[in-house]
Amino acid sequence: MTKTVLVTGGNRGIGFEVVKSMATAGYKVLMGCRDEESGEKAKAEIPGADVHVIEMPLNNENAITDAIVQAQAVYGHIDILINNAGVLDDTPWDEVSSEGLSKSMQVNVNAPLTLIQHTLPKMIERGFGRIVNVSSSYGSFDQSLQGPLSYAISKAALNALTVKMAAVVDKAKADKADDDEFDVTVNSVTPGWVHTRMGGADAPRTPEEGADSIVWLATSAKGGPHGAFIKDRETVAW
Repeated sequence: MTKTVLVTGGNRGIGFEVVKSMATAGYKVLMGCRDEESGEKAKAEIPGADVHVIEMPLNNENAITDAIVQAQAVYGHIDILINNAGVLDDTPWDEVSSEGLSKSMQVNVNAPLTLIQHTLPKMIERGFGRIVNVSSSYGSFDQSLQGPLSYAISKAALNALTVKMAAVVDKAKADKADDDEFDVTVNSVTPGWVHTRMGGADAPRTPEEGADSIVWLATSAKGGPHGAFIKDRETVAW
């Protein structure tokens, strides 16, 4: 049976490469994007693929909820959730406002949490699911949370969300100890510095290279990484 994947920020950059890869591999792909028009333009670049545009502005909680509920009503359950969309606020630390930080937290943390809350319970119930949170090395304590304050803090919080949700899955798995087929994973991934609108022209990696580990996690076989922070298909320190 064809599995369904939701990719936020799927109309450009890394997200678009993930959409193309997943669609080419035979998945039904829900392309989450800020507005339907931009999504339809991106979809036209993948003719014949099983791709459906979902307008999902992540800066509005009510809009997120409405979009995910409608998507599940129309397309059925979501097997794979890729929280790819994000914002990078490079305001100097001593000029960051509470409002500015809140905007970063909304898109980079709150929105992924809302989507997880609407998809993970059914994944656990069915015994299969993949959640991939696209983070950054800037959110790594091991690397001293380098980068702009709002971005680093919000990506560190996204990593913390990954750890917490992985623990939820672990508890569910323990409760289903007699179910050898239970196969739900939650991971974070850093795609590296990628040449996109967010990453800038000087970035050394292509969107295809940035998408590689994301797709690898999303399509991983049973027994693959879980509760991990991944870079280039390898586990790295939080």
